[in-house]
Amino acid sequence: MDLVVPVKRLTEAKTRLRGAAGDDPAAHARLTLALAHDTVAAARDARLVDRLLVVSSDPVVAAALAALGIEVVPDGPVPGLNAAYAHGAALLRARRPDGAVGALQADLPALRPAELDAAITAAAGHARAFCADADGTGTTLLLAAPGTDLDPRFGVGSAAGHALSGAVALDGDWPGLRRDVDTPEDLGAAADVGLGAHTRAVLVPCSPH
Repeated sequence: MDLVVPVKRLTEAKTRLRGAAGDDPAAHARLTLALAHDTVAAARDARLVDRLLVVSSDPVVAAALAALGIEVVPDGPVPGLNAAYAHGAALLRARRPDGAVGALQADLPALRPAELDAAITAAAGHARAFCADADGTGTTLLLAAPGTDLDPRFGVGSAAGHALSGAVALDGDWPGLRRDVDTPEDLGAAADVGLGAHTRAVLVPCSPH
């Protein structure tokens, strides 16, 4: 499985999360980057993930993740999250046309590698499959089998959008995979599941509780 993880520019990302790590804009940028760090670290350590590609035009994101050996490419010519996923998927498919591809959100600080492996395993036999978020309305992971277009439909109501497009909803008990973070309340819920090391470090001595 080849995975695409888009990361927005830190100054534009997670606006509803501002203040969760302090009032300083730099603290917000550190928190946003930490969320991506923990997400990418879990994906990198998943046994069934062969290649990981981050799509980001933010130079801080690119430098930080490249230092860990993660490949980062800039956004394509079309703006937006779904365009970033499609751009990354096209690059991965150009390298391995017969490979499966996936789209993973970058704000999953409680994600565990075993959860990602379990979701990929559960998707076997389906042309496209997705994992809904904890609320059941959004999407945290979209997978497409070899020879199948990824067709990402992320955004408001994306779980319904992916289901309507023919993707199969995965029903595994994966709390870290389902717990994306958009608000301070989401961050507190992710902390209850168990945050990754980068996010924990940014929140000390701040606490989401």
